[in-house]
Amino acid sequence: MDLFERACTEFSDRTAFTCLGQDITFAEIDKMSASFAAYLSGDGGLQSGDRVAIQLPNLIQYPIVAWGILRAGLVLVNTNPLYTERELRHQFQDSGAKAVVLLSDFVTAAEKVIPDTDIKLVIATHALDMMEPQSAPVHNLDKSIKLLTLPTAISLGDGKDSGGGLSTVRPSLNDLAVLQYTGGTTGVAKGAMLSHGNIISCVAQGRNHFAEHNNESETRLLIAPLPIYHIFGFTLYLCGNFASGGRSVLIPNPRDLDGLLDVMGSFPFTEFAAVNTMLVGLMANEKFDAVDWSNLKWTIAGGAALVPDVAEEWEWRTDSKLIEGYGLSETTANLTLNSPATRRIGSAGQAVGFQEIKLMDGSGVQVADGEEGELWVRGPQVMMGYWERPEATDQAIDAEGFFKTGDVVVRLDNGFYKIVDRIKDMILVSGFNVYPNEIEHVITSHPNVLECAVVGVVDDRTGEAVKTFVVRRNSDLTETALREFCRTDLTAYKVPKHIEFRDELPKSNVGKILRRELR
Repeated sequence: MDLFERACTEFSDRTAFTCLGQDITFAEIDKMSASFAAYLSGDGGLQSGDRVAIQLPNLIQYPIVAWGILRAGLVLVNTNPLYTERELRHQFQDSGAKAVVLLSDFVTAAEKVIPDTDIKLVIATHALDMMEPQSAPVHNLDKSIKLLTLPTAISLGDGKDSGGGLSTVRPSLNDLAVLQYTGGTTGVAKGAMLSHGNIISCVAQGRNHFAEHNNESETRLLIAPLPIYHIFGFTLYLCGNFASGGRSVLIPNPRDLDGLLDVMGSFPFTEFAAVNTMLVGLMANEKFDAVDWSNLKWTIAGGAALVPDVAEEWEWRTDSKLIEGYGLSETTANLTLNSPATRRIGSAGQAVGFQEIKLMDGSGVQVADGEEGELWVRGPQVMMGYWERPEATDQAIDAEGFFKTGDVVVRLDNGFYKIVDRIKDMILVSGFNVYPNEIEHVITSHPNVLECAVVGVVDDRTGEAVKTFVVRRNSDLTETALREFCRTDLTAYKVPKHIEFRDELPKSNVGKILRRELR
């Protein structure tokens, strides 16, 4: 908790988060999270190590709740608020959550799931609760399950925090802090166990990588559309920017690009974070050029492969630097990162400090620079393992502590890394390895293509064939024309055999295109 306490003390009067016209300072987060922690471990009946799910969009309640959970010695379970009943039931049951904090609008959906779980405490909040507290939502939960509002919980804990006799729990670096569930692209979603030490290491690695550009006397103002429940947003907004005294303007609905641009037009923001599809959508929006980009120093992109043409257009139109990084839930978001001073468009940057990386072939032999291999990493940000899945943990982390990412990577000169693709997304055409990212980069360079996704489909002759789903900028583009365009930069077996035009592609709430839903 040293990271949190230092920030709250050193930057007490600064605004930490802004959302929907509401501001909250570091001092206010300190006080309210302490009261919330006191409630959870007091009247809330929770014990150290119990799991508490947060099912919220980006609201100023999130940092209050998250830091309150951690200050009480509990384990935070980040939960997508738009999960289906099946997904919620799995995550609540798998984590063994004893409590959940959710938006009042989601109580009705949660009612159908909670009876099948260990949850006995439900804390609801309205979007504007911190400005004008609302009454508890109507519900049909069993009487054995306690439901109250977040303002009520904070009020009940007020005066019972460290100042009133209940001392803040001091977790060790090896204590479990967060269960960060993976997307479940290869089956059932698994909870990556992240310790307090993992989180502190992530922040330290980021600050070290940007050391020459850090100036805590200058307030960072970060537009924050990436969900905090995602590891990228969690570590960037709730941990990294918070630790440096920065201000995050939280965006509850990142899919509303009109609304996002309206917010961006209202603040002299210095930093931005996004995924490739969000950058594409913003630049295609008619409001884009009306935004004042003059204060923007850099944009951090991650979560999915960044298309070089998109990066170059973004830098040209905003007159700022675009910094691509790469990481996973299992590595607390950190692995490689470009920096403002040394960066290479088209690469995922250089390795952040305090870790070891090696690239391995399918036989477990390390490959040379310039050759493709699976990235293995050992470092202080690597997860403890998968929650209650020892076999999956043993498969993912070897005896020497190296985590096998499942990503095909090439190490370039000067220590830069290029992400080729996920091993499991690779397409095998007549014995040739074909990587979707390469084809997607070529297709999206066509001026009439807005975005695309490439997958493999069964083919009687070649085993698998390449299929692409394309969103056009206009209907003039034909299959024949696009296929001819691809033949210029792709060898024959990589040229899509099947092309399907669509109005939109399925995406996660982070904006990452979901190939698995197109297969």
